[in-house]
Amino acid sequence: MTFPRRQTRQIAVGEVLVGGGAPISVQSMTTTKTADVEGTLQQIYALAAAGCDIVRCTCNELEAAAGLAQIVPRSPIPIVADIHHQYRMALAALDAGVHGLRLNPGNIRRPEHIKAVAAEARDRGVPIRIGVNGGSLDPELYERHGGRVTPEAMVESAMSELAYFEEVGFDAVKISVKASNVPLMIEAYRQLSEATDHPLHLGVTEAGPPPEGVVKATAGIGALLAEGIGDTIRYSLTADPVEEARAGRTLLEALGLRERENVDLIACPSCGRAEIDVIAVAGAARDALADRQLPLQVAVMGCVVNGPGEARDADLGIAAGRHRGHLFVKGTNVAVVPEAEMVPTLVEWAEFIAEHGTEAALARVDTAKAQREAEKDRAELLELQGDDANESAQRVELISKRFD
Repeated sequence: MTFPRRQTRQIAVGEVLVGGGAPISVQSMTTTKTADVEGTLQQIYALAAAGCDIVRCTCNELEAAAGLAQIVPRSPIPIVADIHHQYRMALAALDAGVHGLRLNPGNIRRPEHIKAVAAEARDRGVPIRIGVNGGSLDPELYERHGGRVTPEAMVESAMSELAYFEEVGFDAVKISVKASNVPLMIEAYRQLSEATDHPLHLGVTEAGPPPEGVVKATAGIGALLAEGIGDTIRYSLTADPVEEARAGRTLLEALGLRERENVDLIACPSCGRAEIDVIAVAGAARDALADRQLPLQVAVMGCVVNGPGEARDADLGIAAGRHRGHLFVKGTNVAVVPEAEMVPTLVEWAEFIAEHGTEAALARVDTAKAQREAEKDRAELLELQGDDANESAQRVELISKRFD
């Protein structure tokens, strides 16, 4: 299943295409001082490794602009300069060779300054993001819309800025209308998607620290992506920006909007049948597989009663039975390993499958023997714990008697 995409214009941020059917890109922002060239580049490389496609760096002073001139040619991904208040900083960032600009209409308000930046960007072939933020709305717009931030006010801010760009013949634009209030953000983007066909950059601004911040950002961004709205995204978390990139990438992969690049770990929520600490084993597996760049779905299941069946579509999985790990590939049991070796065995098999494929993995073992071992453990568990280890059937019967 795929989500239909809203048709938009296409722009290029460096070599990354945005809009027009291009893959949805993941963005983040460095937290270092841009004048710290080596520290900023170190963070950029970490972001790129985590799945970030475009990175934004602040350009708030002369030293930052000078830093960008050294960062841009050494960056593995396109650099966007973040500009606030001083339009000359935008011009300096363009001199530094950045691949894009982000302007906040609430901070640079003089039309001649806005058009000067747009004209220079036009001549250099550099795109601009109009970045409307609910927390920095133009005071005049704020008052005109009842002294509060509304979706209509945010969209009006974006369209007014776009009109200045159009006056100088500049249209390499993407737009965002971010807010920290999720329903407000969703409605603003819905209205904006009806008002323009420029590509849209999605985000819930000031989402906060994980896990709450991830939930808020996912609620807003995910809802819009499911409606086909959005061409590039950023998780604005109070955390290491690498977490932003990972969260963005994970969301796109979960929605089927980007091809999987790393492990998708699924795990059962545990129950009375669990023969291992599922939470601990799943966490250890996640950590062991985190940076191996294996595009597989891996399952950690607490028992052999339902585990292989529930995770039969996983590329690889392990289910606990009698304190042993029953390894399965595409729902077929392939090996039995001691509990202490479950995670290392998962890693070994994941690497083998990624390199050689599922058929080769199944061909190297006696699957009939592994299946017999799994059935033996399954039968013993059912005899010991019963078909209903959590006694839900008894509870249902008790409830039904109240209505007899």
